[in-house]
Parts: sequence; C-alpha cells; structure tokens
Amino acid sequence: ALGEYEEVFRSSVVEPEKVWGAAAQQIQWYKPWARALERGRPGSASWFIGGELNICYNAVDRHVENGRGDRIAIIYDSPVTNTKEKITYKELLEQVSKLADVMVRHGVKKGDRVVIYMPMIPQTVYCMLACARIGAIHSLIFGGFASKELSVRIDHAKPKLIVTASFGVEPKRKVEYLSLLEGALARVQSKPDKVLIYKRPNLGHVPLAPGRDLDWEEELAKAQCYKCVSVPSDHPLYILYTSGTTGLPKGVVRPTGGYAVMLNWTMSAVYGLKPGEVWWAASDLGWVVGHSYICYGPLLHGNTTVLYEGKPVGTPDAGAYFRVLAEHEVAAFFTSPTAIRAIRQQDPEAALGKQYSLKRFRTLFVAGEHCDVDTLEWSKKVFKVPVLDHWWQTESGSAITASCIGLGNSTTPPPGQAGKPVPGYNVMVLDENKEPVKAKTLGNIVVKLPLPPGAFSGLWENQETFQKLYFQKFPGYYDTMDAGYMDEDGYLYVLSRADDVINVAGHRISAGAIEECVLFHHAVADCAVVGQEDPLKGHVPFALCVLREGIKTEEEKILEEIVERVRTNIGPVAAFQKGVFVKQLPKTRSGKIPRSSLSALVSGKPYKITPTIEDASVFKHIEEVLKKS
Repeated sequence: ALGEYEEVFRSSVVEPEKVWGAAAQQIQWYKPWARALERGRPGSASWFIGGELNICYNAVDRHVENGRGDRIAIIYDSPVTNTKEKITYKELLEQVSKLADVMVRHGVKKGDRVVIYMPMIPQTVYCMLACARIGAIHSLIFGGFASKELSVRIDHAKPKLIVTASFGVEPKRKVEYLSLLEGALARVQSKPDKVLIYKRPNLGHVPLAPGRDLDWEEELAKAQCYKCVSVPSDHPLYILYTSGTTGLPKGVVRPTGGYAVMLNWTMSAVYGLKPGEVWWAASDLGWVVGHSYICYGPLLHGNTTVLYEGKPVGTPDAGAYFRVLAEHEVAAFFTSPTAIRAIRQQDPEAALGKQYSLKRFRTLFVAGEHCDVDTLEWSKKVFKVPVLDHWWQTESGSAITASCIGLGNSTTPPPGQAGKPVPGYNVMVLDENKEPVKAKTLGNIVVKLPLPPGAFSGLWENQETFQKLYFQKFPGYYDTMDAGYMDEDGYLYVLSRADDVINVAGHRISAGAIEECVLFHHAVADCAVVGQEDPLKGHVPFALCVLREGIKTEEEKILEEIVERVRTNIGPVAAFQKGVFVKQLPKTRSGKIPRSSLSALVSGKPYKITPTIEDASVFKHIEEVLKKS
C-alpha cells in the first residue's frame, strides 16, 4: 500500500538508525555492529560501526549453506560468441573460492587493489567476488578503454594484480585487451607484480610474458578453496572511476557494509522481486549499474542474474532483448533509454519482438539518462508492462529517486518523472541562494545529509576533492550537480546535469527539456541539444537530430515543425531555431551524450573526445555536416 512508502520514507528521515538497522538484519554479520550510524564531518557518515562481514559470503556461501546451492545464480547469454551457460550458486562458490586462493597465493592481501580489465563474461563476476572474499579492493575498468585511460587508472589505484582476458568481442571486431594493456603498462609508474590472463575459448592464441603473466586455467587447476575474510563495515569494497573533468581521477569508494544492506533491501523494496526470480540489468559490469545490479544486488538477494554479452541491435537484430526476456523468463528488466531508442530506430513497430511471449515479465526500469516521454510511451506499448524511469549516480550506488514498487508506489506515475525519493535519500531542490524552491521550479537537486547506507564514502586518495566537489556549495547537503524540479506530489523531474542548463540571455533553459520536444516529432529517432555560442544571447540551443529509417519528408520542413513545437511547449524564451540532421550521435558507452564536446564543436571551438566515446569518427561526420550547412 502507498501508506507503506510514506511511512518508511518519513521514518528514514526521522530515525534512520531504526530503518537501516532493521534492513541490516537481512545480512549476516561475523560481528554485530555496535551503532547503526555515526555522523562525522560532511559526507562522512559511517554506517554499522564495529560490525564485520563479508559481502561475498552474503552473496554466495550463505545461499549454498541454506540449501539453495542448486539454484541458478548467473545466466550467461552471449550472442557475440554464440554461447549460453547457466551457473548455479554451488558452481559459483567453487570458482570464486578457488580464484581467491590464486590471488592469495600470488601475494594479494586485504586492502590491496586488483584491477580487472575484462569483458561481459562470468569470469569477470568471479573476479569481483574473489576480491571481496579476501578483502582486496577491486577496480573494474570498462573493457575497451584505451591504453592512456587505462594507465591513468592503474597509476592511481596501484594494483598488486591485474586480471584480464585475451579478447573482448564486439559485433564486428575483436578487442585486443592484451595489446591495450601492454600499451598501458608501458606508461605506468607503479607496475603490478602479476597479470592473470583468462584465455577465451576459440578466439585465438595469446603469448604470455614469462615471470609476470599467469594462465587462468593452469592457476585454477592447482588451487584450493579459500575461506571468506572478515572485514569492517566501512572497508572499501571497490574503487569505481567515473568521468572527472579535470585533475586527479575520480575514484568512487564503496563501503562494504552499507552497500550490502542497501542493495539487498532495494531488490524487493524498489524492484519488487522475490528471491529466486530472474532479473536482468542490461548494462556493462564496468559501470555502477553493473556493479550493483548485475553482480552484487541480485546475488545478495538470491536472484538469478542475466549476464548478456551483446547489444540491443546488431546481435543479430532489434529482436535480441525480446528473445532474452522470453527465453530466460525474466521477471524484471533494467536498461537505458538509449538502448530502447536504438531498437525503435531499427524496428519502429517492434515486429521482431512480437514473436516472443514474455509471460513472466512484469516491470521495465530505465535509467542512465532522462527518458523522454515519447520513448517511455513506445516502450509501454511494445513491452506491455509498466515502464518506470528512476534516477541515480555512480556516487550513490543505488537509486536516489524511483517508484518503489515493493513499498506500494504507483506503477503509472505521471510521464516525465524519475520517481519519488527512495527512503534514505531526503531529496530537495534549492536555488542558487540555498533556499528551497516552489513546486515545479527548476533548481539544484541536493540530498540532505546524512547519506544512507551504500552511498560512497569518499574518493580514492583524493578526500580534498570529495569535500569540495560535493559538500561545499550547499552546506549540510550532498550536491548531485543535477538540475530539475519536484511536483506537488513529490515526483522528481531530472532535466539535465547542472552544466547542461543552457544560459540563453540570462534564462536557464534545460537542454533535456528541448530534446524531449524534438523527440516528440515522429520523424526523429534521436537527438542532442547543446548550447551554441551566440554574440547576442550568449548561447542559443542547437539541435543535432538523427532521422528514423525511411523518412521521405524534407529536412527543412521537419526542422520548422520542431522549432514550432519548442516555441509552443517551452516558449520563445528558448530562442530555438537552429539544427542539423546527422547519421548518428556520439555517445559514451553508457549511452550519455558528450554535451560539452558537442557544444564546443557546434561553436567552432577546439573540442575534446573523451575515451568513453563509443565511436569517435561520428565527430568528424558532424563536422562535415556543419560545414555544408
């Protein structure tokens, strides 16, 4: 019932120790905690003081000990290698405990860092859990980051061991992980003692460097099973590097205890799942969604997690997601709006998806970027389930706002919202003078401290930036650096990163809101709106649009219609008149649009292509189009 959400949320604000103390009873502790919450200086609230646990024990061993070892833990589905595999909790335990033994034998101790540079394969999950088992801190680096980025992260984390695979597999090419890693190691100051290499079957031979490289299969063959190590609640589980604009890398540090408690709680409270049901988060293990909801969350809760090595389109076609949902009887699914737009662009009626019966499928969750209403409505129509947008960040580790369906939140919220504050996240919208704004007024989204369990406890080797960046501007609050508004019912509308607000002649206009208008046009499949420098107004919005397949209408006419729609919906104040049509947009691998680079490009300025961009050649294509127009 809805009353339950209101009650739990209120209680989480008034007496957080009580709410999270109760949630912590669902996790097994080696040593019970003495105090639920200790508030330090800003941002450094610690949870479950004095408690000790092991998150790998909670995610794997305890299910086996409770007689559920034969349940499926992981369904590995890889269209790019044409492989499918089901791994039980018992098999997972064996692989993980042996891998832990290999790490310990090669000198990895509690507190040491291990860099994992691997594709979307079960071995990557084994690695994460093996590190957690022995108290080593893992830092997973998205497979496909180029050598320079990889080297910066290795130098910053200073790992004792690096674990990698021989290859990654993309729809049209193999990614040579080893040569990328060699390129990175040639640049780094702090070289790891050993490199453990998993040779992927049937993809070709890779040479090992004697004295440094270890072969995964050979090492595992001589390994024993290693037991879990007890760690304090605030022990760092992992470092996850997130795109910082300048200076030192931003390595988000995740504390073990609070994270275990929060993730386990969200599986039922937010996502509405019972243990044993099949869950699929279509993300990459290298991103926060992958850490929280491919690996740790579902396994802690005793669910089956789908690990999908493929794409929404092209592996082999736009029916792929429907096949996976049907074949593995997925109950709830999490993906990005970008993935859905890609499916829709190639198959506007979802004809390929219609052949599959999704009988177990109940709910689709989207996140990663704002989901425009048009994409939302289309998803509801083709998937025939509630489609719920929710919002969070690498720093939070789990949802900040969501429709908590396990607590009775509505499954038909108003279009455009990203949910209500999740218990523990006391979300507010403030103006530049740190005053709360009225309902439906654009402002800075902040969270009143303390942050709940599971939120980051700092930035690795960079506490100064941690304090400055997140807690200085709005004292007593965590600054999400996102912009949006709240309606009278408490739904949050996240419009854009605060730096995606385009300042048009002193008016703060949300790029996301204009994109939403543009995407409403039936001919437009995808779009990015960025600020273009303007001598008169400072900046004006500029749209880069991708048309749907088979559109015959003239581009000029489409642009006129879009301009008219923005005038009607947002108003003449947006001063929106300019746009071009391009074949595709540059996106980061997690589906975000690199707005600042595009803004520089359309303003004729030098721009930076960040290493997370999936296909850098798109920038050149856009430059050509701009020259012609």
